[in-house]
Amino acid sequence: MRLDATRYNSDMPPQPVTLERARLWRDSALGDLDLLTARYITHSFAPHFHEGYAIGVIEQGAETFRYRGQEEVAPAGHIVIVNPGEIHTGSAAGDNGWTYRMFYPSVDLIAGVARELVGRPTGLPFFSQAVIHDPTIAERLAGAHRAIERAPHVLDRESVLLMALADLIRLYADARIPPIPFRDAPGTVTRAREALSADLSADLSLTDVADAAEVSRYHLIRLFQRHFGLPPHAYRTQLRVHRARALLAQGLGIAEAAAAVGFSDQSHLNRHFKRVYGVTPGAISKKHNGAA
Repeated sequence: MRLDATRYNSDMPPQPVTLERARLWRDSALGDLDLLTARYITHSFAPHFHEGYAIGVIEQGAETFRYRGQEEVAPAGHIVIVNPGEIHTGSAAGDNGWTYRMFYPSVDLIAGVARELVGRPTGLPFFSQAVIHDPTIAERLAGAHRAIERAPHVLDRESVLLMALADLIRLYADARIPPIPFRDAPGTVTRAREALSADLSADLSLTDVADAAEVSRYHLIRLFQRHFGLPPHAYRTQLRVHRARALLAQGLGIAEAAAAVGFSDQSHLNRHFKRVYGVTPGAISKKHNGAA
């Protein structure tokens, strides 16, 4: 997508350079996935390349970059994709800079997602569009990035990443291959549910559950969506909330109940508990134990 970068110059005064910020971190549980969240105003990237992919979402402002012999502009709400080994630059397309969230998945990580989509080894996905306008997929990617930034459980982080990348590959990789036909093998759901509920305090991964159910991670997510309307990580959160309520009714304290079922802290339990029951754990504790 090629747009005129001058249109992103605003009548508002330029933001001071001190408002620039950047955070780069690595999630070792997700195949050493590097992630970046940043706001740049005057910063300009020199021509460079990545060994893996660079995939991100512009949240505010607009970025312009030189890529494959063209000057590209990515406004807010657009997806940017740079293939491995491709030289590119990066700078603001207007006086107020740009804010974005970036994934830097390895070649192996993307190849693995593509393989799960089609049920067999396939060629490495190539994206000929450097800028994509798809609000649904953009929000899915941004939401996955935010979840990876704050979610304490690897099951949650792995699930949202796989779903977002699978949709991106399925819809926008040049060699579009339809996902493997859905198969609902007997016993698969039962095995998966047993794995999810066996030890709620354990930091279970999506790979662990898929291996126990004897299906791929992608197929497992589709299976749970069909049977329960929830992906496996959301289903497990429901199990945690229900078990926490039972422990509170037995007299266990809120913090102790949260730890027993794998919530990172009391506030983590509070947030999910209220979404399910409409009240805080303290209301349940008071009802059964006469104390908040």
